[in-house]
Amino acid sequence: MTALEVADWRRNVHSIYAAVREHADPASAHEVWRLGRDRLFAEHPASPLLPEDAAIFDGLPVTPYDPAWRFELPLEAAEPARLDVATGTDGIVPFERIGLVTVPSIGTIDVWRLTSYAGGIFVPVKDALAGQHGGTYGGGRYLLDTVKGADLGQGSAPESLVLDFNFAYNPSCAYDPAWACPLAPAGNTVRAEIPVGERYSGRY
Repeated sequence: MTALEVADWRRNVHSIYAAVREHADPASAHEVWRLGRDRLFAEHPASPLLPEDAAIFDGLPVTPYDPAWRFELPLEAAEPARLDVATGTDGIVPFERIGLVTVPSIGTIDVWRLTSYAGGIFVPVKDALAGQHGGTYGGGRYLLDTVKGADLGQGSAPESLVLDFNFAYNPSCAYDPAWACPLAPAGNTVRAEIPVGERYSGRY
């Protein structure tokens, strides 16, 4: 893929999430997100699907929307921490912990900021279904990656985030091993099962 194709992919992702944030009904917004991502994976030249997987692609394995998994959570203070992620394509990608959120029935999840060019909020999560057959991707999924457009917006209260686990999605490395993606560290790994969002069958 070319640099312009990747740039257009990112542009499309930003547009999908902009449409999501405009919807008052989260379930309708989720359908916009699901259909938009299916279209990108199926049609876009920067799709992370391998050619043999693209030939059989019939949609990403996303569960039906469950409103019980949508939260508006305040950003809580946490001890400063740094996360340096080694990637094959981008070198060392540095993050700093800017706080955490407490998710009901789940526990705490760290919130990170990309400290290199462009910044951005990054919230991965790895749950108890990770790596299980028919479960979730073994390296974890992403809830927010705002520098790349995956942004559900601020909550109604100041210093709060919208975290909707129905929008949890697999990183590109789940589909193409040529990608090297930041995976969920210990502070973003939870013991509970998170049954919503994009699943991982290993088929694509």
